[in-house]
Amino acid sequence: MPEQQNIEYKQSWHDDYLKWVCGFANAQGGVIFIGKDDNGKVVGINDYKKLMDEIPNKVKDLMGILVDVNLHEGNGLYFLEIITQPYAVPISLRGRYYYRSGSTKQELIGAALTDYLLRKSGKTWDEVSEPTATLDDIDDASLKSYIAASLHAGRIADVEGLSKADLIAKLRLTDNTSNIKRAAIVLFGKNPAKFFNNCVVKIGRFGKDSSDIRFQETVEGNIVYLLKEVMEQLNRKFFTRAISFEGMQRIEKGEYPIAALREMLLNALVHRNYLGSSVVQMRMFDNYFNIWNEGELPAGISLDSLKRQHPSRPRNLLIADVCFKGGYIDAWGSGTLKIISTCKEAGLPDPEIIEQDGGILVTLFKNKYSADQLQKLGLNERQVKAVLYVVENGKITNSDYQEMNKISKRTATNDLTSLVTTFNLFEKSGTFGAGISYQLKGQ
Repeated sequence: MPEQQNIEYKQSWHDDYLKWVCGFANAQGGVIFIGKDDNGKVVGINDYKKLMDEIPNKVKDLMGILVDVNLHEGNGLYFLEIITQPYAVPISLRGRYYYRSGSTKQELIGAALTDYLLRKSGKTWDEVSEPTATLDDIDDASLKSYIAASLHAGRIADVEGLSKADLIAKLRLTDNTSNIKRAAIVLFGKNPAKFFNNCVVKIGRFGKDSSDIRFQETVEGNIVYLLKEVMEQLNRKFFTRAISFEGMQRIEKGEYPIAALREMLLNALVHRNYLGSSVVQMRMFDNYFNIWNEGELPAGISLDSLKRQHPSRPRNLLIADVCFKGGYIDAWGSGTLKIISTCKEAGLPDPEIIEQDGGILVTLFKNKYSADQLQKLGLNERQVKAVLYVVENGKITNSDYQEMNKISKRTATNDLTSLVTTFNLFEKSGTFGAGISYQLKGQ
């Protein structure tokens, strides 16, 4: 069995492996086998008696936790099993914190450490109070807009006649002493930059690549404001064909489905890592559009999970809860599914969702008939050329295909048949010989 999330193999013991013990304790627990190679094959150790005494004592003295160390035998060779349980409190080794992620050990520093310590204390970043903030820092217009959206969505009640203080308290955006929480500033702040420097969305229009920037805009403000203003900026300055929409709810045909764009922006603003220093970044190219936000996927959620129904594990629990009550989030865990489904309904290629540079990058593609997209489907070079020809000329015949690629009729027939039956890109018209032609399916 190969190494995985909770299994590590070591051929011999070294005190540096105490970091792995610490990482398991801070994650979901795990087992270290001493005396096995990377493939899990027993290679044996000779000093097992000494290690059975030393390892538990070192773990206890340096980390204050207990581990089980068990002796096993396989093929006449001895190996140790070190079992570490997960701990509810943060565990450090000589003042440093380690975490097991996948099959690797990571040292937690900076923002990652702060986020981890907050979560171990039962809080997320957005639930922490901001002692210098007051109700005067909350924007009345943003709060009014949000309440109207919440009432329309039917997810909030008994708000008529409530004061600003009461509304903020009802949304759990104040603590027991009425101090304003960070989430309130991010969601409704008059000037979030007074407290945090990353409540910003940068939008750029590029040419052939990311080094070829044509123009850009920067939008700053709270989430309620950004949701409206960013979409309007895209509509006014960045889309070749303007999108008509009413508020945030109406879906119209444009270069990209507005429902997908809205979900991309919401995911970036709601689930981003506000401990980081980067801002949300949107890039518009001729044939594709993407958005990047800082913050890796939470433990237990993979990129494959995002393509199917999956549990919601919001990084910012309070921000996510308020956005749900506001009707901005339809159902936790379904945002990426909506992006995928609306692109499919619009006849666009599947969006690409990847982890990149400490964050999540989501890309929408405008043209499913581009050379790059066709190659991803598995078309050969001849077939790609034929599809591009049909996009330009409307149809292609077997003779055209033969002449274009300098191939036999048999090969042309096989390729064209594959474009009809395997790739579902072409449909055939005509019934006999030279009268048969091929065009894009559905056109």
